[in-house]
Amino acid sequence: MRAWQVVAQGEPVDVLRQVSLDAPRPGPGQVRIRVAAAGIGLPDVLMCRGTYPLTPTLPFTPGQEVAGTVTAVGEGVEVALGSRVMAVTSFTEGYGSFAEECLAPVGSVFPVPDGLDDAAAAGFWIPYLTGWAGLVHRGRVAAGEWLAVLGAAGGSGIAAVQLGAALGARVIAVVGDGERAEYCRGLGAEATFDHRSGPLAPALRELTGGHGVDVVYDPVGGAMAAEASTALARGGRLLAVGFASGSWPQIPAHQLVVANTSLVGVFAGGYTRAELDEVHGELSELLGSGRLRSAVTGTVPFDELPGGLQRVADRGVVGKLVLGGT
Repeated sequence: MRAWQVVAQGEPVDVLRQVSLDAPRPGPGQVRIRVAAAGIGLPDVLMCRGTYPLTPTLPFTPGQEVAGTVTAVGEGVEVALGSRVMAVTSFTEGYGSFAEECLAPVGSVFPVPDGLDDAAAAGFWIPYLTGWAGLVHRGRVAAGEWLAVLGAAGGSGIAAVQLGAALGARVIAVVGDGERAEYCRGLGAEATFDHRSGPLAPALRELTGGHGVDVVYDPVGGAMAAEASTALARGGRLLAVGFASGSWPQIPAHQLVVANTSLVGVFAGGYTRAELDEVHGELSELLGSGRLRSAVTGTVPFDELPGGLQRVADRGVVGKLVLGGT
């Protein structure tokens, strides 16, 4: 089969090589999936650079997200061959989805919800599961609350904008230009702010009529998140989701104390299968009702993966890219 491997540490265009490999054999508790489409995300960039915490040993095939068809199962797995599924892959073992076939632990394999094509399914589960974990389980966002989403035009941010609007929150999309702002308004954002146009915290206070934001959904980290935390309303929560900026926000404890605000960690791992099935059902219902739609805005041909992944690395993508059919 054809596959892409990371053979050194560096930028995607420099370290990805297309190779020919045998199809991987699923071990106990694993399934093998014929890849129809694979989500492309920032973690894949960080794995190329060797800075992602779960980067496998070189060489390896990256790709966390997949949609496709089950072609083989390991011991103890009761998933029917030919099932159409979406999954988080066994990328930590080097068997990611940037290949014609990949492996996935059965606990991360789910049926594709009705109405999603392969590309949409490949880019759906991780962003929306993370958004649900943050906004519902950890942030407990309530209808009518002000929600600021940092990096709102990226894959994770798009999911949070849509979910926030579906939950009844008043969403402010923090973006980097007018194109991204317009895109987020189309997803349900009530207001937008271009962070390059001036200080963020005063803008958030002004947009909320002086109230401040009740929740900040933060996949960016760094100085932007730290500044946003100073615009939290009393009882507000900053949800630490990721660090696309390269660092987590540094927020003094005394700031949280005097404002009665909270810094809340968000991790989409560690859920039981029963909990994940419940989230899958909730998200499928929102999809079916039209309150969610795919974050995928473009596909990349298999042979052009390095360039597509480099576009993500260079912050040149609005929305979510997927690796197209192989």
